[in-house]
Amino acid sequence: MAYNWNWEVFLQPSATGSGTYFDWMVYGFKTTIGLSLTAWLIALLLGALVGVLRTVPNKLLSGIAAAYVEVFRNIPLLVQLFLWYFVLPELLPTELGNAFKQSNPFVQQFLSSMLCLGLFTSARVAEQVRSGIESLPRGQKNAGLAIGFTLPQTYRYVLLPMAFRLVVPPLTSEFLNIFKNSAVCSTIGLLELAAQGRQLVDYTAQPYESFIAVTLAYVVINVTVMVLMRRVEARVRVPGFIGGK
Repeated sequence: MAYNWNWEVFLQPSATGSGTYFDWMVYGFKTTIGLSLTAWLIALLLGALVGVLRTVPNKLLSGIAAAYVEVFRNIPLLVQLFLWYFVLPELLPTELGNAFKQSNPFVQQFLSSMLCLGLFTSARVAEQVRSGIESLPRGQKNAGLAIGFTLPQTYRYVLLPMAFRLVVPPLTSEFLNIFKNSAVCSTIGLLELAAQGRQLVDYTAQPYESFIAVTLAYVVINVTVMVLMRRVEARVRVPGFIGGK
């Protein structure tokens, strides 16, 4: 193959004069990590709440939670990203919308991406939490109520501690997906890892080196998440249930 490999391209001064091309990749790596972790925090907290509401006996609350899940799970991620970035500022009160549009472009892109990824993933987390709660024996809920717990206390002290242990493996999958889905955010200009890789190709015409580096960076992220989550799973697994010994 007549291709001029040049791994030293990462050490060359960047075209913008701000550090090297390797610094571009590090910046994209940090942006991907920061975006994904903040979005995951939103997804986990909101998804847990919606997942719980889907299982409560109140039909109004469970219906609202079900509608939330269906909306955010069935609209493509890219469409949601465009809605958050282009449409939402126009729907906000004029002063607030103008303040957002006049803010730093990175802030606009990061906040829109964070909310989009967080809410999109929260719908998927909600389904995992719901399935975890519904997989528990019905007697656990009845036992909590029988000893005098209120329904919220039964969820807090009886159902959720067990349900979250059971859904650690599927939550790990969602955690990994949020890192990979962050690449979509380059479509609104956010210079995360994948976008920096494409930008490096544009400036250096070294596509193989660039995307091999991007691939390795994603592998490092995914392997790190898998190792950490497997340790969490090992610590919280319950004997006699899924994954328990």
